[in-house]
Amino acid sequence: METKTEKKPVCPAGLRVGKSSAGLGLFATRAFKKGERIIEYFGREISKEEEYSSKSKYLFEVSNRKTIDGAERGNFARYINCACKPNCEPNVVRGKVWIDAIKSIKLGDELTYDYGEEYVNEHIKPFGCKCATCAAKAVK
Repeated sequence: METKTEKKPVCPAGLRVGKSSAGLGLFATRAFKKGERIIEYFGREISKEEEYSSKSKYLFEVSNRKTIDGAERGNFARYINCACKPNCEPNVVRGKVWIDAIKSIKLGDELTYDYGEEYVNEHIKPFGCKCATCAAKAVK
């Protein structure tokens, strides 16, 4: 009897998942220039009803009619953490979410973007921000 083995998703070139101040993060294994498109944030499109009942941590509202659940294993952009001083930003182009560099990113830098005020107030502020900038302030 043959068994199917699921292939482990491979991180896109120039990126790796690793330990960060907020848990796991996505890191550059090469330099990225300001304005460079880095990775797509993708997943299953879900209904508004699913959005409100979902327990997924990877929901991304693309528009008032479209939300994607980026929980699938091949979506390495889901490892990009929130930061107070981000180096990336999400941009929606023709219904797809792309993560673009908003400043030069050096080899080894963690990729970060601002998750938005609503998410930060609801999910981050109650526990304290763990981005690299805030983690460094806490150590001082």
